[in-house]
Formats: sequence, C-alpha cells, structure tokens
Amino acid sequence: EGAGSPVELNLIHKDLANTFVAKEFDTKIILVADIEKGGVFASIYGTLNLLEPKLRKNVIGVIINKFRGDPTLFDEGIKIIEKDFKVPVLGVIPYAPFNLGFEDSQSLVNYKQIKKKWKIKVGVVLFPRMSNYNDIEPLIADSEIKVEFISSDRDLKEYDLVILPGTKSTIEDLKWLKKVGLYERILKTNVKLYGICGGYQMFFKNIIDKDCVENLKRQKERGFGFIDDKIIFKNKKILNRGNYFVFSMKIKGFEIHNGVSKKYPLFCQKKNLKGSFIHGIFDNNNFRKMIFTSINKDYQGFDFGKYKKKKISKFVNLVKKNIDLNLLEN
Repeated sequence: EGAGSPVELNLIHKDLANTFVAKEFDTKIILVADIEKGGVFASIYGTLNLLEPKLRKNVIGVIINKFRGDPTLFDEGIKIIEKDFKVPVLGVIPYAPFNLGFEDSQSLVNYKQIKKKWKIKVGVVLFPRMSNYNDIEPLIADSEIKVEFISSDRDLKEYDLVILPGTKSTIEDLKWLKKVGLYERILKTNVKLYGICGGYQMFFKNIIDKDCVENLKRQKERGFGFIDDKIIFKNKKILNRGNYFVFSMKIKGFEIHNGVSKKYPLFCQKKNLKGSFIHGIFDNNNFRKMIFTSINKDYQGFDFGKYKKKKISKFVNLVKKNIDLNLLEN
C-alpha cells in the first residue's frame, strides 16, 4: 500500500519502495487493500494477476483496510476472496483517523479535526505539487489549532497564520499562486506568514534555475520579494539532518533542497514573516510554543512526541486485534 500501487506498469521498473525490495530480498508479501475507495475485489484480483510470477508466489495474504461499520458484513467477501482468488485474508482493519504519516494529498482526505475550543486558525496553501505533508501533522494534532487547506483565491484575513509548505517544483507552484490569485493576496496581506523550504524560497526576490535542476528548461521567476536576495538552484542537493540553531532556539529537523541563498542560507525572519529550509520544525514543542504564543498568549501547547507515541501504540494494538498473527508467523 502506498501513494500508488505495486503494479503501476509504467513505473514498476523504478519502484524502489515496494517491488524492488520484495524482489531483491525475496520477501513475503502482504497486499493491503483500501476498501474505502471502493472496488476492493477488482483491486485485489487485478493486483494479483498483474504481479510477475516471482512476486505473486510470495503473496501470503491480503489485509482489508479502512473498513467502516460492522465487519461481519464482509464475512461473505472474505469467503469470495479466499475461494475465488486463492489467497488468505489476514484480517479486516476498521477505519481509524490516524492523523499521522501523511504521504500525499489523498492522505488529507482521512484526517479529522474535532476541535471545539481552538484558539488559532492556520491556513496551509495546498500547492498542486506540495511535498512533506507531515510538516503539518503537529498542527492537525494540536487541539488549540484549527487547520484549513487553501487551494483557491480567498481572503486571508480569517487566518492568524498562513503557511507556505514545501513543494516538489517551487517555480511551477509559484506560477500556480499567480494564476489562481493567491500571489496577490499573500503579497498584500498583513497576516503572519511562515514558509517551509519551497514556500520559504518563494519569499525571495527571484528564483533562478539556469541548470534545469527542477525544470525542463531554464527558468527565472519573480518571487514575493519579501527577502532581499535570490534563490539559485544548484545541481548538488543539500541533504542534512540534525540540530539547528534558528530563531534564537535549538531545534531538530532536516534539509532536502537544491535552492540556495547566500544571505539567508538557513532561515530568515522579518516583521510578520518567518521561514526556513528546515522540515520537521513544527515537531519541536519549543518552536510551536514560540510561534503560537506570539499570536495568542493563551496558547498552552502540547508534547507532540508523546502524542505520536500514544497514537502509534493505539493503532498498532488495533491492527494486532484485527489480523491473524498466526498466519503471518507461519
């Protein structure tokens, strides 16, 4: 299970996450079928029959995921899969809003916010090529913060903070902002702004990709001009993980970017604007507390690390309860 499927035939030759590992190490394989999307029988049957023989023989079973309602209603479905498809059903996992591990825009369909006493409203620009969705997880988990994703032209006055997140293609998503009208809104707003990686780069005067690092042809695009410098795309990607000292505090995070600024190589803050190349920055309790108490002094904050462990433990127990571990061990 993942962003696509193990049998995307046009991409299977470069699938490192699933197919390559299963093939290279001759592993056992479990198919996880998402029943919420519908067509679960066709999905299982099609996947099994499109897998190459070496992989198909290693499939030890199927797990039905995200089942809503009474699981006994699928008892007949289990019989059909096991009899007609000749593959065991290891279990049926009930639907549970996990709110962690966001992988792509489809993940956002499943998040839930039941926040009756939120204190701060945050808008997150939903770029067409948005990346690193888990940067926003701590905010979705925070009972004091209401998160909304912005994908069209709208007044930003209703938000206390607007986040421009990471993107797989900074220049193309900057052009998209201009096309839908959000560029002008952001340019003129007095609302606090925070940029992460690609979103941070958009705050600069110009973004230049003369070596076609991110684009098929040479590009130069005017940014917001909030920061007096330019971003140059370099062929060698910066990859770092560890502790950083930014915004007068120590935080943990990581970098993964080709864009480089000489004046502000890591972060910048001005008036109502902050931004950095660092992903995972909102995972840091001290950083969130600093950002959100500056917006609302009544903000209390919470320990995201503890929240994460508790949620994962609860989900693991749910899975254990609803699958046949004996079938896995055999």
